Amino acid sequence: MVYGHIHNNFINIIIYFGVIKLTHIHNHHSHHDHLPEESGKPQTHDHGGLDHSLMVKDYKKRLMVSGTLTIPVLLLSPSIQSALGYKITFPGNQLVLWILSSIIYIYGGQPFLKGLIDEVKKRLPGMMTLIGVAISVAYFYSTAVTFVLRGQTFYWELATLIDVMLLGHLIEMKTIAGASRALEILAKSMPTTAHLLKEDGSVEEVPVSEIKPGDKVLVRPGEKIPVDGVVVDGTSNVNEALVTGESKPVSKKPGDKVIAATINIDGSLVIEAEKTGKETYISQVIELIKSIQESKSRAQDLANRAAKWLTYIALSGGALTAGAWLLLGYDPAFALERAVTVMVIACPHALGLAVPLVIARSTSIAAMNGLLIRDRIGFEKAKDVTAVIFDKTGTLTLGEFGVTDIIVLNQAFEEEDLLRIAASLELHSEHPIAQSIVDHAKKIGVELVDVEEFKSLPGRGVEGKVNGRIVKVVSPGYLREKNIEVQDPRIEKLSEEGKTVVFVLVDGEVAGAIALADIIRDESREAIKMLKDMGITAIMLTGDNKKVAEWVARELGIEEVYAEVLPHEKVEVVRRVREKGHVVAMVGDGINDAPALMEADVGIAIGAGTDVAIESADIVLVRNDPREVPTIIDLAKRTYKKIVQNLLWATGYNAVTLPLAAGVAYNIGILLPPAVGALFMTVSTVIVAVNASLLR
Repeated sequence: MVYGHIHNNFINIIIYFGVIKLTHIHNHHSHHDHLPEESGKPQTHDHGGLDHSLMVKDYKKRLMVSGTLTIPVLLLSPSIQSALGYKITFPGNQLVLWILSSIIYIYGGQPFLKGLIDEVKKRLPGMMTLIGVAISVAYFYSTAVTFVLRGQTFYWELATLIDVMLLGHLIEMKTIAGASRALEILAKSMPTTAHLLKEDGSVEEVPVSEIKPGDKVLVRPGEKIPVDGVVVDGTSNVNEALVTGESKPVSKKPGDKVIAATINIDGSLVIEAEKTGKETYISQVIELIKSIQESKSRAQDLANRAAKWLTYIALSGGALTAGAWLLLGYDPAFALERAVTVMVIACPHALGLAVPLVIARSTSIAAMNGLLIRDRIGFEKAKDVTAVIFDKTGTLTLGEFGVTDIIVLNQAFEEEDLLRIAASLELHSEHPIAQSIVDHAKKIGVELVDVEEFKSLPGRGVEGKVNGRIVKVVSPGYLREKNIEVQDPRIEKLSEEGKTVVFVLVDGEVAGAIALADIIRDESREAIKMLKDMGITAIMLTGDNKKVAEWVARELGIEEVYAEVLPHEKVEVVRRVREKGHVVAMVGDGINDAPALMEADVGIAIGAGTDVAIESADIVLVRNDPREVPTIIDLAKRTYKKIVQNLLWATGYNAVTLPLAAGVAYNIGILLPPAVGALFMTVSTVIVAVNASLLR
């Protein structure tokens, strides 16, 4: 009774800490169910296409049933009774033992038996093959002993092996965040309805699917553009950051192209549709992700490779053992028992937990430090990364405008005066540049003043009266229109750096200029230095313009830069870097990064980015800190080291137990009984669990 009670509690304790706790960590980040069969990432095993959450419930149910039935199996097993010095016998007790073990084998072992068949069909023997062979050999041999042969049964070894392997897979499934839902989320970014502009001037709301090339659609402020097309009427600013990576809103006027799923900010636009449905740019990005998913490597992980070789060892070792004893003239029953002992012992319980326990531990450590591991195989690859490609906007930078420079051009004003009157005026505008100037003024404690007669100058700036003086904050285009020249090397330098410059006019005279740019994260410099110290190449990749990209790269000390790159071109850059011999990690946050995140050996998403980027990634940086990129690579290296140690512990005892189980020391009176072999398994399992817990 004591043994069964401890065994059951051991399972419950590990389920609680290794599974329920990880469920909390995962659900804290994502409220989605994950569909393994839709993922482009390699799955460790084929679980038959079940929904991920249903699969977890299925494994948990099988473990509970098998674990409960294992208690009477342990109590009724002769070898356990002999080892613990008690005796339970009653008429038909061996039949009861067989029935309970049969239920465990058929119900608890079903995923492994199905996995064995699938792996054999694909000619890729791995963990499922090893487990399936071990439990089948143990079950059918024990059944034969119960009804036909004389010998020793392996029922309790069969039951505990299934329990531990179910537990390992359950921990593994809870640890892996599941499949990518990038395609679903990307599709959701598309608007479903559009305002169709009819020939009589009326507007009708229709499904986007009904829009045809040549149709005109009205897009109001704040709405998503439903089609790829060209502006035929109206002016506005459009936020294209999620699609192109451009950090600032792009001004649109008649004749300019627009992209579906981008956001119209402040003016109404009439757009003539050129591409709709599957022909739109965003749909082509979806197709690109699909093609990458389909071509993604299905390489087996380290545990599977170990399992493959152990399968070969188990089958060949069992056959050689049986053949050797038969050739020596021993009884077939004895030879068969030796062969079965070898084959069962060849599948160590600890192997099922060797990797999942370390991954569970590293996942827990990572989550507590703001690093969410979504894909185990991607995380394992992180240890080999030699080049990290960073998206700029929202990754190395904040992805939002900020004031970088204030240039005084009229000595009658101080920097604070310029900022005060500009921010006071911009307070009445909803334009992102205006908001950035206001935010900067508030941040440094500049008090704003009242504005009278405010009015917007569409596409050019704003105007109003401040302290009785006419003040304008305008674009360079406004100065060109009014033939106002500003010649100052400081302004030229700001333009060369790709910064956005607005001018402050007071009573028609240029008083100064304010430069804005995407704000570089304070942590980015340290992140790049950490990577360089690790011998890892840092590369910047962005859809933003070349001048801005080169300025950010200079500030951060990045030597390799790819700018003005579209999503499909980002994939090509990842491939190009890989062709140089690098193992590539891609770090990004936008829709435009999703294909590259999928293509890279390791995809790392900034946590506050778009859902589609997060769902395309192997690892998510919850705290938006690029310094966590070298941290996660370092954790991957140490995790891999622990995995190797655990696999050595899990399989190392075979070097001793398999020859003894086969009977190589039989002539000197040493023959390893199955019960002693199982004891070695238990010790190995404990060592693996303790070693996993030592990961820091």
